[in-house]
Amino acid sequence: MADEEVGRRNFIQRGIGFVKEVKAEFTKVNWPSREELFGSTAVVIVLSLLLAIFIGIVDLTLSNILTLLLR
Repeated sequence: MADEEVGRRNFIQRGIGFVKEVKAEFTKVNWPSREELFGSTAVVIVLSLLLAIFIGIVDLTLSNILTLLLR
């Protein structure tokens, strides 16, 4: 039982150490400003829409070509 208790304490100490290290790393992170965040989000949304439109056009074109070939 003593070995089990020591192992449990060691596990808890390692967990506490890990949480402390994570907290320290979070303080080093360069978080984006509100403007940077909105700008990046807008770019992602616009590019996603453009890509969706492009894929839709390609899909429609290829399906029409395939329909013509299989008639």
